[in-house]
Amino acid sequence: MDNLARLRLRLWLYLAALAVAGNGLVLALYWFLWQQQDWAVGPAAAASLAAGAVLALIAARLFSSFALSPLKTLWQAILHLSPTEHGTAAPEIEKLRLGRELVAGLMAQVYQLVSVADKAAAESQEKLRDLHRNFIAQNLPLPLILLDTTQTVTFANEAAAAYMGLSADQMIGKNVYMVLDMSFPSDKTFDGWLKEVKVKSATATGSWERVRLNVRDDHPARLFDLAAYYNRDNPDRHETMLVLFDHTEQYSQDDQAVSFIALSVHELRTPLTLLRGYIEVFEEELEGKMNPELASFMLKMRAMAEQLTAFVNNILNVARVEADQLELKLQSEDWSTILKSSIELISLRAKVRDITIRCRIQTGLPPVGVDRLSIREVINNLIDNAIKYSGTSKEIIIETKLNREGLVETTVQDFGVGIPTSIMPNLFTKFYRDHRNRAQIGGTGLGLYLSKAIVDAHGGNLSVRSKEGQGSTFGFTLLPYAQLAEAKKKAGEQGITRSAHGWIKNHSLYRR
Repeated sequence: MDNLARLRLRLWLYLAALAVAGNGLVLALYWFLWQQQDWAVGPAAAASLAAGAVLALIAARLFSSFALSPLKTLWQAILHLSPTEHGTAAPEIEKLRLGRELVAGLMAQVYQLVSVADKAAAESQEKLRDLHRNFIAQNLPLPLILLDTTQTVTFANEAAAAYMGLSADQMIGKNVYMVLDMSFPSDKTFDGWLKEVKVKSATATGSWERVRLNVRDDHPARLFDLAAYYNRDNPDRHETMLVLFDHTEQYSQDDQAVSFIALSVHELRTPLTLLRGYIEVFEEELEGKMNPELASFMLKMRAMAEQLTAFVNNILNVARVEADQLELKLQSEDWSTILKSSIELISLRAKVRDITIRCRIQTGLPPVGVDRLSIREVINNLIDNAIKYSGTSKEIIIETKLNREGLVETTVQDFGVGIPTSIMPNLFTKFYRDHRNRAQIGGTGLGLYLSKAIVDAHGGNLSVRSKEGQGSTFGFTLLPYAQLAEAKKKAGEQGITRSAHGWIKNHSLYRR
């Protein structure tokens, strides 16, 4: 039984008791008169008294319900607004006959109090959430920057301020490209990514490696990886989140290692040139005069000298790539001619290992836009890898054709040890080598890194397919010269000049 029912019952009992007491007094009076004066009370009088008592009880019940109707309406209104009560309908105040104005005023006050309480609770929860978010963001050990829809900085934590040598106040309210002077190692920049996702996606994530932060006022330059999260409909208007992962020390050490190795290797060029020259002289002067064993030794000496030359060239070219000093001049070339001459130059190494190189070239290939010297490095590196990792296999197949996309595609296939799946993602990483083959097979871990940089600069793509124990197939594509943009062609024999690997700034830096 609810509290209103209890109150109604109690009120009815009080009124009923009052009616019974009144009727009891009347009966007592009749009895007293009857005893004193022999006044006879007939059956009709007794029935009237009994009917009066019943009517009094009914009247008490009706009166209590009527008297409590304003309280009942107010009670329904409170239950309707209560968060713990569900399904209680709103009161129909227009049906109230007693105290309607009073109840309406009280209900308005109740609604107002509930509204104020709800608003206060919501504000309190929002403040608590903001406090929680700010606590996490401010105490995050990584630099964190939030941007609005116009790429304006709306928040920067203390780690970001310290990393860039600025205060948070100096960053907030400014365009991100005024705060972050970023350069990227390829044309895949943050600015380009953000433009694309704003058109195509509601949410998106992006990441970039080896980003350079150019800091002013003698603050040290930074090298870092960048991660971004985009949310078009963020309720707090923080559309883009940037997190910076500092790798300045690691990347600087890599650059210094390449520079040191290149400096050391550079000193090998003079004695290596002399060695190759003397080997050629000996081969010419002693041709036909040496026994087969000595001739075999001379052949191996020349093959090793050529391999050492390729090694030196790789090291020096990687150093040029890292310093953005390797320029490629793309000209119209007959690809079959370049491929055949490149295979001929490296065939000596295959001959020493008793490996046969088979070449299949599709007829009618269009001229390609290549830098003759650098593309030979790619062919040399891929065939050299195939020779080294052929294992007991004695055959390498080179095939070139025009693929479905209209690109000239060349593949180098061996049937040797193959590449484990776990190694594949790191193949084109600088200095990376499979630890299981490192002791048995020589190398620097730079050949594939350099080859990818050169192929990318040509506008092509370097890919690999492999299965452990069954061999590997490396393939790369080249653009037909006719497909190269006319706007990028230069007059005369200079062709198209490109950099193999350079730092590229956000284009927005030049628009603002």
